[in-house]
Amino acid sequence: MEKVVVLGSTGSIGQNTLRVLSHLSERFRVVGLAAKSRIDLLEEQAIRFSPEMIAVYDVEGARILQQRLPHIRVVSGVEGLCAVAALEGADILVSALTGTIGILPTLAAIDAGCKRVALANKEVLVSAGQLIREKVAEKGCELLPIDSEHSALFQCLNGKDPQFLRRLILTASGGPFWGCDPQDMERITPQQALAHPTWNMGPKVTIDCSTLMNKGLEVIEAHFLFNVPVDNIEVVIHPQSIIHSMVEWIDGSIIAQMSAPHMIIPIQYALTHPDRCPGLLPAFDFSQHARLEFHKPCMQRFPCLRLAFEALRCQGSAPCFLNAVNEVLVERFLQGKISWKEIVTKLETLFAKHRVQKEVTLESILEIDREARKEAMSA
Repeated sequence: MEKVVVLGSTGSIGQNTLRVLSHLSERFRVVGLAAKSRIDLLEEQAIRFSPEMIAVYDVEGARILQQRLPHIRVVSGVEGLCAVAALEGADILVSALTGTIGILPTLAAIDAGCKRVALANKEVLVSAGQLIREKVAEKGCELLPIDSEHSALFQCLNGKDPQFLRRLILTASGGPFWGCDPQDMERITPQQALAHPTWNMGPKVTIDCSTLMNKGLEVIEAHFLFNVPVDNIEVVIHPQSIIHSMVEWIDGSIIAQMSAPHMIIPIQYALTHPDRCPGLLPAFDFSQHARLEFHKPCMQRFPCLRLAFEALRCQGSAPCFLNAVNEVLVERFLQGKISWKEIVTKLETLFAKHRVQKEVTLESILEIDREARKEAMSA
């Protein structure tokens, strides 16, 4: 049996991952769980899966959980996340913590000899993509995407020679405001922005979808995952979210990956690759999905997508800075401290002032992340 550690087990990706692992219990065993603070759900998961170690980022939460589960080792803080990620004997790490908090644990797992990292934390690659790629190559670790779009690209590429590639085409649902009257976008509430039309995700990712920043981050992630130049990556709006992404080859052929819009499909593929195992969803019913639409994204109405392309062209510290500022601004919007439009306007202002560092290290990335957050808090 393959041993699995799940970082972010209480989030939507983490919970769906545990559904898949339970479904394929004859093949996988959960040895580690980690979350930021939701200890009640974490306790339920621990009772069900009996892991060897649990990490809770919140120190007080870890203390309480250790009292409830005295037979399981509970650790805390970033050090605890790294410890569970690097658990001896673990074969697969599912990296599903939201935000740059996932960088150090992901690197710790690779350093410890983890055979496969199934990555659902796009911020890890956005902020530290080059470092992650180098470490993966050095240690011989597999890096497989869980994001539905990147899983689709991975399946469409299928090991084919990249010299024959014309472009990667990432599909985007458009979020809840695609086609909205521009005047209505002046008064968007958190409740409206959290009402995604096709996907059920955590709040941060859902807000990013509403601004199209999520797709912008996915463009940066695709570059680092597949080593494809920015000019060969495009985005198309596909509201039905049935085609998850496409690859076009130089002869004009396009290969697309399709499925119902549910994360358990790419999660299971990342865990079982190169095998295919019976899934949890019923057979796809084409009669219920007779219409597939495609539109060009409007960069003027959704400037976050344009900023992400700019950050990728700048390279260096630019993607890390953009990501960190966006994280803080999204949180401030959810708290009612800024408007939805101000996510974009403040992001544009701060990004324009950023002096890009072309050469970055792990230490400089973490410092850039800290400074960007300070700027975003006071903007």
